[in-house]
Amino acid sequence: TPKGSCLESVKIAIDTGYRHIDGAFVYYNEHEVGQAIREKIAEGRIKREDIFYCGKLWNTCHPPELVRPTLEKTLKILQLDYVDLYIIELPMAFKPGDAIYPKDENGKMIYHETDLCATWEVSKHTHRSSSSVLLVECHPYFTQPKLLEFCRQHDIVIVGYSPLGTSRDETWVNVSSPPLLKDPVLNAIGKKYNKTAAQVALRFSIQRGVVVIPKSFNPQRIRENFQIFDFSLTEKEMKEIEALNKNVRYVELLM
Repeated sequence: TPKGSCLESVKIAIDTGYRHIDGAFVYYNEHEVGQAIREKIAEGRIKREDIFYCGKLWNTCHPPELVRPTLEKTLKILQLDYVDLYIIELPMAFKPGDAIYPKDENGKMIYHETDLCATWEVSKHTHRSSSSVLLVECHPYFTQPKLLEFCRQHDIVIVGYSPLGTSRDETWVNVSSPPLLKDPVLNAIGKKYNKTAAQVALRFSIQRGVVVIPKSFNPQRIRENFQIFDFSLTEKEMKEIEALNKNVRYVELLM
């Protein structure tokens, strides 16, 4: 993101009422996120304990002995004393080292064999949350019903990324998939409530018990995405949106 845009977006989000912030070392903007949180604390707008910050362990840091030092590096970048949740970003390990995306001479990714359970065991003891959390793509075109039911039965919280679909960046996104926010059903329901298709999609997810983390750097959309608590979808509307499921995964990590 352009320098300063993340800082301003997080400050606007906090002023709007957002308290859960999803970040990662590999986003290269945690210094701005931390600054925004610290500035809002200094203003007296929030206390640190009001914010739920999620950080992520990158793929090159899966060996258990690297987990804590990597977290400490994240805390130094954020200039915060702790994160509330620290998760494994992706369930595959890359070769440890300075290269974020280590590749061989043919341009192929170099993977690394590690015990994901051992990595998770360390990660589990480095944050303040007592819940098990699973971060997966989840939206009206990819509703994940079986996974959601499994997680409900085992007290696992699903956090849905790309809850509005996602960008059309062909390096990592399946751009042949239809844009979610142009869906006629979402727009028709939105018209009934004087809401956008995005607000309907977000409302659908939270009514299913899925935590949503919409991304925006647009002040108006940041505020709009938060304005989903003044209406509820009917059971019929929820079923109509559930029927939109196409098992479309936008984020295919094509790199």
